[in-house]
Amino acid sequence: MLLKMSGRSGLFLCCSLFYVSFLFLSTHPCWQSSDCFAFLVKVHNAGQKINSVETSATNLQHIVFGIAASAQKWQQRKPYIDLWWQPGRTRGFVWLDRPVNETGHPRLPIKISEETSRFNYTHPQKMRSAIRISRIVSETFRLGLPNVRWFVMGDDDTFFVPQNLVRVLAKYDHNQYYYIGSNSESTDQNAMHSYSMAYGGGGFAISYPLARALAQTQDQCLHRYPYLYGSDQRVQACLAELGVPLTKEPGFHQIDIHGNMFGLLAAHPIAPLVSLHHLDNVAPIFPRMTRVDALRHLMAAARVDPDRVLQQSMCYDKRRKWTVSVSWGYCVQVSERIELPRVLETPLQTFLAWGYSAKTPFLFNTRPVSRDACQRATVLFMENAVTGIFPEDVVSKYRKPQAPDLINGNCSRSDDAHPNSLEKITVLSQKMRPDWTLAPRRHCCEVISSAKREMKIVVRSCRDGESVCHHI
Repeated sequence: MLLKMSGRSGLFLCCSLFYVSFLFLSTHPCWQSSDCFAFLVKVHNAGQKINSVETSATNLQHIVFGIAASAQKWQQRKPYIDLWWQPGRTRGFVWLDRPVNETGHPRLPIKISEETSRFNYTHPQKMRSAIRISRIVSETFRLGLPNVRWFVMGDDDTFFVPQNLVRVLAKYDHNQYYYIGSNSESTDQNAMHSYSMAYGGGGFAISYPLARALAQTQDQCLHRYPYLYGSDQRVQACLAELGVPLTKEPGFHQIDIHGNMFGLLAAHPIAPLVSLHHLDNVAPIFPRMTRVDALRHLMAAARVDPDRVLQQSMCYDKRRKWTVSVSWGYCVQVSERIELPRVLETPLQTFLAWGYSAKTPFLFNTRPVSRDACQRATVLFMENAVTGIFPEDVVSKYRKPQAPDLINGNCSRSDDAHPNSLEKITVLSQKMRPDWTLAPRRHCCEVISSAKREMKIVVRSCRDGESVCHHI
């Protein structure tokens, strides 16, 4: 009898709870509003999406490259790609306009672009290849490669530092619509083409969902822009139709200049070096080397400490009143006078604008090179960079070229009061490993020994509130 009473009580309690719940839900606004109900479903689905988003850090395997190339210049440009492409690790393809003869086992995977004659091209320069190249990201997306977060576009004469490309892209949510790159150095080029555009030679990155949207809409979009000149203009135009602006990263370099890149590289922005372009149009970045060998030399330093390569540090030899500027992995400049950071961070204009004009302004300030060779800084170029006794320690050595070059000129002074007597500088540092999502800050350096022919410098993080000019 007691069991029967308990069963009836439980049944009554369940029925009561069901009735109260029904009354509550039937009078709740969401029961009567489809908009509110849809909102609850959306929140539920969003929660599921958050739980499914990848939590691992972006790495090289998440990036797929699409490199624009032509059969005509393939043999000439291929060595530039070989410098940074890592077979077995780098993903992507070189996209050519027609097949080429490759003997042996080619290091670089090649694809042939689709035919594009159905698209009209009316620009007077008649560079129809711009249509083919503009579709490389879309064609690469349609290959259906797995586990892709970013598609990166570049030219066959683009030099990438893949480790730093990963560092930059890891700052951004690859599940969002992102279009990342940089402008030209030349204001004329930007005014002619666009300030809103990532220049394709310097490289740009498009996140996976944006690449999907581009692949779905680009062919229709291209019919609306037959009058544009280049491929990068067409990509930007189609992304503008999707409402996506350019996110600028200063480590992508179009290099729309002629002459010597020295001034630009010796005062690099406080950002990872991601790319260099137009390498056939500038002098080799190290003296007495071919262009390819000079870039290979820079890459050797980048493999030791990629984050620090080209990062500038400034300090002073207080005894001699000399100024020291370190562009790590590239050069050390030593001046016989005190130069303030505001001056040192401004690139020397060792180059001309893309149209060979000395008057065309750039997107950054420049300063002139002194006509008096002895008034210029003495420049020592990197000889090597190696890991020290401990894994985090790095030792890099810099030497002055034996014969006068374009930078050092013909200064004949060799007295103790002038840095022209220096022959070797050793720079000690630790691997940088910064968090590039934090506010940027230049590293500091200290001259720890200084003799007539040699100098030793330590590069380190600046202390809280430390000023490099405090003791001069």
